Amino acid sequence: MERPMTFSAVPPVSSPPVLDTPRLILEGHPLGDFDALATMWAEPGVVAHIFNGTPSTPRDSWMRMLAYRGLWPLLGYGYWAIREKASGRYVGDLGFADFHRNIDPPIRGVPEAGWALATWAQGNGYATEALAAALAWLDAQQRFERSVCLIAPTNVASIRVAEKAGYGEPRRIRFNDADSLLFSRKRR
Repeated sequence: MERPMTFSAVPPVSSPPVLDTPRLILEGHPLGDFDALATMWAEPGVVAHIFNGTPSTPRDSWMRMLAYRGLWPLLGYGYWAIREKASGRYVGDLGFADFHRNIDPPIRGVPEAGWALATWAQGNGYATEALAAALAWLDAQQRFERSVCLIAPTNVASIRVAEKAGYGEPRRIRFNDADSLLFSRKRR
């Protein structure tokens, strides 16, 4: 069983590191990303498999952006904004969090990977590329034996992304009164 992280065990991180891939840059969410982030989270194609398919309001997106920025100093890890290297265009969000989900088996204290890409960016391999970079960073920290991700069984594209990244052993669980798949990946 994972040990809950104590505050003293968290290394101070004021902002996320910048990660570079062949086509993408992962960096902290600047205030200027808010409109693009809010637009993305309001897209039905983005939320089809999360939040019971309910698009986010601008306030929901604002709270999400605040959480993204707050994860880093609290946990030493968090979410990045993904952008195309060539154009600088905002692609979506990807990273790790501990959402203190009330699920069985418990995953508190275990980094939970998550990602969401604007509909225009889906199907280009961006999620796979960004997740590989984020996992390489997480593995290099050597703080966690594993990470997890929670995916709706109907979200075939995200299941493929997770499996390509090494997530496996899916376990069917109930979360928010719906079936979900809990995947796990050991540190490499």
